Amino acid sequence: MFRVAENQTRSEAARSAWVYRQDVLVRLLRSGGKLAREEDRQYIVTPSADGFDRDMVRFAGKYSDRGQEFAVSKPGEEHREIDLDASIAEALGDSIGGDNDARDGVSYDFFPLSAEKQKHYVFKLKGTEIWRGRNVFRITFEPLKNKDEDGGPIWAGEVLIDKTDFAPVLITTHQSRGVPLAVKTLLGTNLRQLGFKITYQKFDNSVWFPASYSGEFKLRALFLYSRTISMGLVNSDFRHADVDSKIQFENPELSP
Repeated sequence: MFRVAENQTRSEAARSAWVYRQDVLVRLLRSGGKLAREEDRQYIVTPSADGFDRDMVRFAGKYSDRGQEFAVSKPGEEHREIDLDASIAEALGDSIGGDNDARDGVSYDFFPLSAEKQKHYVFKLKGTEIWRGRNVFRITFEPLKNKDEDGGPIWAGEVLIDKTDFAPVLITTHQSRGVPLAVKTLLGTNLRQLGFKITYQKFDNSVWFPASYSGEFKLRALFLYSRTISMGLVNSDFRHADVDSKIQFENPELSP
């Protein structure tokens, strides 16, 4: 796992040399599986000096009201004075793939493989297998017993590690403990079946890049609002960023 942490850091830095397309989908369902709202975005992601830039090049969205579906023209567009569906869909669409603290935009809070996060988890080797043609270790993880307190790590799951590169190829997580009872009682808020999955693909013989990332959970808030929410992204069309710099003088006479 120490080698995995080293490779995570190294690979994340190398990802800054790539330009790619990113498709993001957020869907909110009412009870019974009926659509409440859906937002579908497409971005072009390019590296920058301190991270990355995401430019939205396409958007499609819709909401359902009294059995009819209506189109929306931009993220978060409301159709009533208080529209929680619009606010949640916009916030999730902005956040998934848009973490400014990560070079590739993916939040790794749910996937505790960095050297610092590994300190708070127990890892167990469950065996080896072949996954999509690659030899991998299957490893489970859960929070340390003495870390099961408010504010401590809450994730458990498993990871498949490539046996040659010591890089994760698939990570799945689930919430190992629930929302504190005080939050449920005072705010009427609860999250259930909270879980995430991320897959990686190898590029250029050295770089492992997040290829897909998804999550799903059930949200009940303020005693009246209840939704099943799914969100995901797919990265594709990878290509090396072209570095082409030049100096342009405002006064032509100063130009060499």
